Amino acid sequence: MIFRQLFDSVSGTYSYVLASRPGGEALILDPVLEKVDRYCQLLRELDLKLVKAVDTHLHADHVTGLGELRDRTHCMTIMGDQSKADVVAMRVSDGDKVTIEGLSLDVMYTPGHTDDSYSYLMGDRVFTGDTLLIRGTGRTDFQNGSSRAQYDSIFNRLLKLPDETLVFPAHDYKGDTVSTIGEEKRYNPRLQVRSVDEYIELMANLKLPNPKMMDVAVPANMHVGLHQEELEKEGRALSAVDAIRSLGRPDILLVDLRETNERAKHGMLEGALHAPYPSIEESLKPGGMLREVAAATGRRVVFFCAFGERSAMAVTAAKEAGLSNTAHIAGGIDAWKKAGGPVVQG
Repeated sequence: MIFRQLFDSVSGTYSYVLASRPGGEALILDPVLEKVDRYCQLLRELDLKLVKAVDTHLHADHVTGLGELRDRTHCMTIMGDQSKADVVAMRVSDGDKVTIEGLSLDVMYTPGHTDDSYSYLMGDRVFTGDTLLIRGTGRTDFQNGSSRAQYDSIFNRLLKLPDETLVFPAHDYKGDTVSTIGEEKRYNPRLQVRSVDEYIELMANLKLPNPKMMDVAVPANMHVGLHQEELEKEGRALSAVDAIRSLGRPDILLVDLRETNERAKHGMLEGALHAPYPSIEESLKPGGMLREVAAATGRRVVFFCAFGERSAMAVTAAKEAGLSNTAHIAGGIDAWKKAGGPVVQG
């Protein structure tokens, strides 16, 4: 396994690059906008292809690198269901898995610092975002934070993990890089409380100043969605209503870019071909499945995904590959369902 911990000294943010060698698929957690050049350089040096970029929560102390990485690498962006971000490619909830080739992260909903805070468990280590820090915990006094919820997330979820589990937080301000669950149980001063009420009182008396970047970072991080207006102008975007009307038409081929677990969780569209987004470039090459099917049938390929991000990128990738007769469903299956479109449960 390839594992890199990267640091932004301005915001005290740790970002993590994970990969498993064979095909070179990589994932990054909590990227910082100003460090995107460095991440891209590292990916090139290690011969990795970034396929997923994940934020543990909506950050208030730095602008996320999600959007910039998506624009540069065409990776998927991922946040929790509760996130106030406008559009990400995939939203996850407690119990889901985030996978790349050879690696799987278990999704844990751990609210408290914010109402959209998640942790990600991978084997012997847990990425705790700002929920559990090294000898500290994330503040709970803004972005719908809750000391009660955080106590539950820490004491009833994270501290139930094996003591030897490595703790990799999203921030550190003292130079510590890693801890363990057992260490934090014993030495984290905020965890030496006897009750939830004592924890709430402790957190209420921290009296911390707002993060310096808060007024800039929060609005910016809420607007990371891919701009899709050009596709609409070019006639390459179908509204959900128009897509529903076209269901079953023999001249249209619906292509579902979502992952298998998303299809099982949120339902499928009847007759749609399944071609997960990470393999889109291979599918569009000469000899690739989508290219061959489109050529053999003459049908217009209409991509869709969860919210329209992956499908918009797929339309652009198809155009670059010389496949011009494509479009996507704006807003994805989320918009489809809201418009009353039928879905088939797997």
